[in-house]
Amino acid sequence: MKLVANWSYPTAIRFGAGRIAEIGEACAAAGIYKPLLVADRGLASMEITRRTLSLMESAGLGDAIFCEADSNPTDKNVEAGLDVFRTGGFDGVVAFGGGSGIDLGKTIAFMAGQSRPLRDFEDIGDWWTRADPAGIHPIVAVPTTAGTGSEVGRASVIIDTQANEKKIIFHPRMLPAVVICDPELTVGLPKSITAGTGLDAFAHCVEAYCSPHYHPMSQGIALEGMRLVKDYLPRAYQDGTDLEARAHLMSAAAMGATAFQKGLGAIHAISHPVGAVHRTHHGTTNAVCMPPVLRFNRPAIEDSIGRAADYLGIPGGYEGFYAYVEEINEALGIPKTLTALGVEDPDIDRLTESALADPSVGGNPVPMTYDNTRALIETCLWGDSRIR
Repeated sequence: MKLVANWSYPTAIRFGAGRIAEIGEACAAAGIYKPLLVADRGLASMEITRRTLSLMESAGLGDAIFCEADSNPTDKNVEAGLDVFRTGGFDGVVAFGGGSGIDLGKTIAFMAGQSRPLRDFEDIGDWWTRADPAGIHPIVAVPTTAGTGSEVGRASVIIDTQANEKKIIFHPRMLPAVVICDPELTVGLPKSITAGTGLDAFAHCVEAYCSPHYHPMSQGIALEGMRLVKDYLPRAYQDGTDLEARAHLMSAAAMGATAFQKGLGAIHAISHPVGAVHRTHHGTTNAVCMPPVLRFNRPAIEDSIGRAADYLGIPGGYEGFYAYVEEINEALGIPKTLTALGVEDPDIDRLTESALADPSVGGNPVPMTYDNTRALIETCLWGDSRIR
């Protein structure tokens, strides 16, 4: 099967190895003629970034770059990027990188023509209607990891540095106009990032699949996304040049972010405040939290997870699926607890309150209370067996 395609779901996607060469065409299709490429600091000097900038320049788009995204982007990153965007007279953004670079790029494009502060567009009720649609600039997204799926999302996760909390900023027009999914851009990823981002995609699919909300389309996408990660993440981890594996993981990442329109749950409700306070890698944090959350949710998901296990070729129903998650975490070098990941001196009461305030709570199949959420966080931190 040739892994090259053009898709229009949920936006225009140019998928296939080498398709970064189409960056000029993609920008033209999005109506961008003077783009600012937004990326995280780690990508600034990498060959894939230099090549993309060269392709942009050859297409007459210039080679402007803003590469000040933190690994967990902040409102201060947004402010700095907006200053560059407005001063430079840019008309759109090429959001380039992993979730941090793409989230920041999307937010800069969204905020460039707004008069209200960023916090006014948090994903609460209909707050998105406060935005001036005419002030939203077009986005071309180019993922260089296979995890968050932010390239097909209508939101960004940005840390509010005053509250030290992750906030979800949402608007339908934050969905990029064009996406280039080129698996060649992920070939140089370190093993730890391949593992963390791949398991991030898996967590998105698992939580979407387990969400109690009705969305059968997302349910099917989530199930197949899990299969792609199961079959191809170990291959990409062992051989980073395996383009077939890289391509399928890039598909799984986009599928996870499409599927979680159905909802997320306790994994993300905990991961968001932990990442905001302790600056841990988002996907790896999700992977650490996944086994305790599966146990926590067992009463509500045992049958459906059993059906997923059957589809995935995992024997043993729910218990087999749970054992598989623990096994793949261990095989990919994921720490067993948040403390082993580097979380020190946690304020458990604050983490609990923040988790319960996170929008992901509403998609968890087991209702989350203060007491059970606090106990779950303690289990994620220290491996306590209390919820087994």
